[in-house]
Amino acid sequence: MTDAHVHEALDGRCTDEALDGRYIDQALDGRYVHEESAAGFGTVRIRSLDAEADAAVVHGWVSEERAAFWGMNGLTEDQVAEVYAHMAGLDTHHAFLVELDGEPVAVLQTYEPSEDRVGECYEVLPGDIGVHVLLAPAGERGARPGWSSALMGVFASYVLVGMDRRRVVVDPDVRNDKALARFVRQGFETGPVVTLPEIDLPDVYLPRKTAQLAFLRREVAFPG
Repeated sequence: MTDAHVHEALDGRCTDEALDGRYIDQALDGRYVHEESAAGFGTVRIRSLDAEADAAVVHGWVSEERAAFWGMNGLTEDQVAEVYAHMAGLDTHHAFLVELDGEPVAVLQTYEPSEDRVGECYEVLPGDIGVHVLLAPAGERGARPGWSSALMGVFASYVLVGMDRRRVVVDPDVRNDKALARFVRQGFETGPVVTLPEIDLPDVYLPRKTAQLAFLRREVAFPG
């Protein structure tokens, strides 16, 4: 099982705010917490993950070898649904399905570091928010240069501006060079290598993990 957090309800006001060449449109229906245009790719929308309805899609992604570090290889579709049903009942961890022009393209999980095992491994500061990201496979359209960077930019604007947070923390497996390189390209600064303790509870099991912490400060992502 993986970690995660956050849900921000948007009201009916329409507020377009320019952010580094992108725009946030807050006139959304009730399911969506964020909408933003990713230049050259389309419209990205973020909504709460539905444990039952989205289980098949997410199971397909997490079952691939490329997603081994997500920690769900070998789980059945029902078990994936159970993981996210449990998460939906938490106040500190939440999961979101990310869509590009209506098609699922990623899972975003956010969490309060002070209420997560990572909080035992570094000094949590006010305004910190933890994030986990799983990108969908390229699909029929194939790899699109710049897509992962554009999507990470959308995530940054949601958690840092939309949620009014000061700093994002990520904790990829120390062996996951690809994920760490992606974060560094987005402006994340590497922190210490830490050992996240094993969590063994009736509803949650997380194996011990050696992680490379990295941080993205709001003023770096959105200077000025």
